[in-house]
Amino acid sequence: MPESFESMLTGGHPNSLGRTLEVVDLILQDHHLLEDLYSCYQSEDEVVRLRTSNAMKRICKVHPEWIAPFLPRLLKELTQLDQASAQWTLAQLFAMLEGYMTEDQWAAARDHMKHNLAHHTDWIVLNTTMEVLFDWSKKDPPLREWLPSQLERHVNDSRKSVSKRATKYLNKVD
Repeated sequence: MPESFESMLTGGHPNSLGRTLEVVDLILQDHHLLEDLYSCYQSEDEVVRLRTSNAMKRICKVHPEWIAPFLPRLLKELTQLDQASAQWTLAQLFAMLEGYMTEDQWAAARDHMKHNLAHHTDWIVLNTTMEVLFDWSKKDPPLREWLPSQLERHVNDSRKSVSKRATKYLNKVD
């Protein structure tokens, strides 16, 4: 591979995909390149890390079994990354990888997302986390008991999407 993934994911408008789809295509052709993509989470460039998350999510949708071996590192390293895009993508990855998780990994993922719902301020992190935790609460009675008080906190959020989602899930929680 002549060009690094980091250089491919650098530049352009921060809200654009840049060359993310090109990176995804390269990895779908050779999954051994996943380690090179994952290393981009260490980039100093926030946009590179955003696009890395986007690429990981796209690859996971097609081949979750390729991303599953990264679960220990996602739980150890990515949960520590103070970047909203990494956190909302992490919630999506956790949802897609649930069937690949050990009980301990699932508990760690759940606890991390509970922390995000209780303490994060980014609207996308909150919305994505609410969705995953609500789905998981259907089979986890302690989570189902914990969730309503957190949803109630967000019902009056000034951001409509957060407020609406919290209200929706609060009305559906047993």
